[in-house]
Amino acid sequence: MTAGHGLYVHIPWCRIRCPYCHFAVSPDRSSVGAPPPFDAFVAAVLREHARRAPEFPGPAATVFLGGGTPSRLPPDPLARLLAGLPRVAAAEVSMEMNPEDVAEALVPALDAGVTRVSLGVQTLQPHLARRIGRAHSQPHARTALAQVAASSAQSWSADLIFALPEQTLAELDGDLDALLDHAPPHVALYGLTIEPETPFHHAVAGGRMRAPTDEAWRAQYDRIVDRLAAAGLHRYEVSNFARPGHRSQHNLGYWTGRPYVGLGPSAHGLCPDGARYVNHPSVDAWMAAPDPTAHREPPDPRRQAEDTLIAGMRWIGGVDLAALARDTGFAPSEAVTAGLVRGGLIARSGSSVHLVGDGWPLADGVVTRLVGALYPVPSSGDAGLEQRVT
Repeated sequence: MTAGHGLYVHIPWCRIRCPYCHFAVSPDRSSVGAPPPFDAFVAAVLREHARRAPEFPGPAATVFLGGGTPSRLPPDPLARLLAGLPRVAAAEVSMEMNPEDVAEALVPALDAGVTRVSLGVQTLQPHLARRIGRAHSQPHARTALAQVAASSAQSWSADLIFALPEQTLAELDGDLDALLDHAPPHVALYGLTIEPETPFHHAVAGGRMRAPTDEAWRAQYDRIVDRLAAAGLHRYEVSNFARPGHRSQHNLGYWTGRPYVGLGPSAHGLCPDGARYVNHPSVDAWMAAPDPTAHREPPDPRRQAEDTLIAGMRWIGGVDLAALARDTGFAPSEAVTAGLVRGGLIARSGSSVHLVGDGWPLADGVVTRLVGALYPVPSSGDAGLEQRVT
C-alpha cells in the first residue's frame, strides 16, 4: 500500500449532464463557441495547491483527475497542471476519460504523465445508453476500449453501470461479453441509485420510469461478481475488481484513511490531523475566493471512527477494531459485532473484521449497524483494547 498523501483534482466540465448525476458539474459550451476558462482554471488549481501545501508536506503519492470529465481539458492546460503538481517518481496518476474523447485525449494525457486511465464506458447497449443520456459516447465505446487496451498506459479501468431501469440480465451479459473481450485489468461498478432532484428522480416520482427493484440489483451484482471472477478480475472492494497488480492505489488511500488534498470546485480534503474541508461548489466562486474553502470541520474522534468504518469496511482488508479504539477512543459494541459474525456478514482475523459472503452486497447495512453501535472505549493499554474489541 502506498504511503504519503493522495491528491485529487476536480475538473468540473462535462459535455452534458447525465440524468442520474448529482455531482458538481458544469456544461462545456465549446461547441457553441464558449469554451471553459481552462487556462485560468489550471492557474487556480495550482494556486490552491500552493496554499494547501504546508498542511500536506512532501510530494503526493497518488494523483487522481476526476470530475466532471477531465478528458475535456485540452492537452496544453493538462500538461501544465500535471507539471505543477509535485509527486513521487513512481506515483500512480489516474485520469477519467469519456469514450468520445479518447481519440484526441489519450496520447497527450499519457505524454503529460498519466499512468492509469479510467474509461467511462457505462454500457455498450445503445438503447440503455440513450436511457441514461450517454448516447453520444456509445458509438465510440468499443473503439475507445480497443485504443486504451493497446496503449502504453501502465493500467486502465472500465466503468460499468448496472441496475438500470428495465435492464435485463441478458443485456448485462452483453455488456460483460463486450467488455471482457478487451481483457480490462480493472473494472469499477456503479449500481444505479436514484439521487434526489436529478431528472431520474423526477421521472420516478412522476411515474414515467420504474426504479430497479432490490431483487434486480442483487441479481445483477451477483452475476457481475461471478463473471468477473471467472475472467480473473477479483473483488477487492465492494464495487472494484482487479487483476493482480492493478488495484487503484489512489482509492486504496481513501479506504485506508490516508490523508488527501482535494483541489478544485466542490473538492473534499482530509488533513493529516483529521480535519476535513470542502471547497465552494461553484466554479466562479471557487476561482474568485481568496480562500477556496467553503466549510472546514476540526478533528473529531467520533467522526473519524465513523469514517474509518464507512470507508474501511468496503475493502477486503476491513478495519482493525483495536487500532480504531486506540486511535479514536471508539469501537462498535461486541454484541453487534458478534451478531454480524454469526450472521455470516463479516469475519474476524485477530482484531480485524472484514466483509464475507452476503456482507458484500449488504455492505451499506453492515456499516450502518457498526456505526450505530459505536461507543467510547476507555484507554487502558493495547492489551486491554484487544480484549474489549475482539
